[in-house]
Amino acid sequence: MDDKYKVQGAAALSICESLLLCLGDMGLMTDKDIIGILEDAANGHVTGEPGVEVDDHHQAVHDLIKAIIKGGNSVRHPA
Repeated sequence: MDDKYKVQGAAALSICESLLLCLGDMGLMTDKDIIGILEDAANGHVTGEPGVEVDDHHQAVHDLIKAIIKGGNSVRHPA
């Protein structure tokens, strides 16, 4: 993948995470809502159908979003 697109992808991810944090901080979305959005985004990259192979790119996107959910990057967790 071209470096230009890697930078664009990182910028888009950062912006989206900031928006999700802001929506949560403002009380417009609950943590459950935010995690639901992330789950939907992750699941959009894998079919889950038996016998259907997921290509490496979609699997990597799915895995990254799942790591974001697990790491709590888009939901503030009290210390």
